[in-house]
Amino acid sequence: MNDDRLLSSVQNPTIKQTRKLQQAKHRRSQQLFLLEGTHLIEAACAANYPLETLFYTPNWQQQYSQLWQQAVSRSRRSQPVDDRVLAAIATTANPDGVVATAIPQPPILPPFPFSGVGLALEAVSDPGNVGTIVRTAAAARVCGLWLSDNSVDLYAPKVLRASAGAWFRLPVAVEPDLGSLVQRCRRDNIQVVATLASGDRTYWDIDWCRPSLVLLGNEGRGLSPELVEMATHRVRIPVAEGTESLNVAIAAATIAYEALRQQVQSSSGGSI
Repeated sequence: MNDDRLLSSVQNPTIKQTRKLQQAKHRRSQQLFLLEGTHLIEAACAANYPLETLFYTPNWQQQYSQLWQQAVSRSRRSQPVDDRVLAAIATTANPDGVVATAIPQPPILPPFPFSGVGLALEAVSDPGNVGTIVRTAAAARVCGLWLSDNSVDLYAPKVLRASAGAWFRLPVAVEPDLGSLVQRCRRDNIQVVATLASGDRTYWDIDWCRPSLVLLGNEGRGLSPELVEMATHRVRIPVAEGTESLNVAIAAATIAYEALRQQVQSSSGGSI
């Protein structure tokens, strides 16, 4: 349903309900989430992801007329709004003119067993970190990502923005029991690599051409002792003396690209 009338009241019931989607509890209760900005709308259209409501300013419609047509065709409803209303429903300080809502679709689940490298995140709480890891994993050909159910909400707006569209492409699963996942990996001869500052090997000493699950922990606490104990290898990323361990997103990128380097080097083509 398309409504051509410009909506200019932040007290409109639809706008008030949409604003609530900035919070995880309302995303769960309404079974909706926010897609903010031109880049994410482009990515959703490219992935044929259905949209529920498309909110846009007239200026955005004029500037991105072709994308507007694509997005409207994928939306159950479209609604022009003024700048003040768009700012009310967006979580960014300077929204670029478009926000959509969408119903969570059945996710693309990571394959199992797998032949490449997978990442598993335990209690990672920063949405920017998770989104960056999703983006990096897709770029480095990681086969999939598992998140513990006490990690940040996968549908948080900042996760989606930080993923730069890779959220729609990377196989991801929320795993209620990472210990069970580790046990399944070990039964299928998939090496399980825990990352921690006190690891007994450096990350480049691992044979990443073997199927591998990399365990990455909470930003402050790291991995739980239970998961560390279950791993087949414990690795560290060397840092200069007197510096703190790396941010979890940087650690994930460092290992993912070392794995890709080894895989490319061992392949006959030898190029990414």
